[in-house]
Amino acid sequence: MGADHDDHHPAADPRGRALRLGIGGPVGSGKTALTAALCRTLGPALRLGVVTNDIYTTEDADFLRAAGVLDPARIAAVQTGCCPHTAIRDDIAANLDAVESLEERFGPLDLVIVESGGDNLTATFSRGLADRQIFVLDVSGGDKVPRKGGPGVTTADLLVINKTDLAPMVGADLRVMDRDAAAVRDGRPVLFTSIREEPDAPAVAEWVSGLVHAWAHEHGRTHGHEHGHEHGHADEHGHDLARRA
Repeated sequence: MGADHDDHHPAADPRGRALRLGIGGPVGSGKTALTAALCRTLGPALRLGVVTNDIYTTEDADFLRAAGVLDPARIAAVQTGCCPHTAIRDDIAANLDAVESLEERFGPLDLVIVESGGDNLTATFSRGLADRQIFVLDVSGGDKVPRKGGPGVTTADLLVINKTDLAPMVGADLRVMDRDAAAVRDGRPVLFTSIREEPDAPAVAEWVSGLVHAWAHEHGRTHGHEHGHEHGHADEHGHDLARRA
């Protein structure tokens, strides 16, 4: 993973486990909505688990369970009791325990998503917790945000700029955001989304699906529900990637 800001943990041993994907970003940027969209879209094809982070509540996990995008037992809630970045970068024990518990109970899994609590532009995941990272911004902060940089924006494997439908209302120029994001990300991909308009987030789901396939190929693992229907009910929700326009 490119993001190693103040990371004191070695990369986790990849053998025999799922790809671990961190999703971070500021409060209100749409991290939980994106997580729900990925579960909805990828659930029919992949074996999933989710870990959410909130400081004092289980609100994000409760939202995902209520939305019915995944078997509720596959959604674990971590109450960090501290700054969100601490639990995903500095002291990762609670999140790592939650990830490993999901894999022990429901494995083999293809993908475990770890959603961070809302944080600032410096938030990055430890390599000991996440193999890849998505960082989510939204347009409501204005089109200046991408050029402010910060490790979350500059080094995440994918930058998602969400809520594009709000751009006219807040005076944000998407072309400026695209230009500035490209300037600070050294060729790393950027995707613009509106989960309100596209609830399945097809472009992001396609990117994540590619990661999972590459991970399985690299580590000699089979993946998909054809090898593991008995492990859950996630295939009851969402839309098959093959049916996307």
